[in-house]
Amino acid sequence: MLYSAVSSLEEFNSILEKEDAVLFYFSHEQCNVCKVLKPKVAELLRDNFPEMKMYYADTVLNPDIAGQNKIFAVPTVVAFFGGREGFRRSRNIGINELAGLIERPYNLIFS
Repeated sequence: MLYSAVSSLEEFNSILEKEDAVLFYFSHEQCNVCKVLKPKVAELLRDNFPEMKMYYADTVLNPDIAGQNKIFAVPTVVAFFGGREGFRRSRNIGINELAGLIERPYNLIFS
């Protein structure tokens, strides 16, 4: 699997403390656009940013994680670099745009 699911706010916070670069994908099972986009985002990270981990948070099953991160629409991706939010994008997310947003901070951390 190209990503792991996050099931609690404690787990979410622990990941932020441990990982240098991480992308959280927020959605839920009823979102058809989310189902199509999620594997594309996972492939982007695998192919171009292998040191960046991807995690999935279901906003219906884990409303506390969504609420803590002010997630009001799905899909939403939030990238963290060094434990701090780097960027977020919601709804209409382009893979090329996402790659451009990740590239600079990723290279600063891992080059």
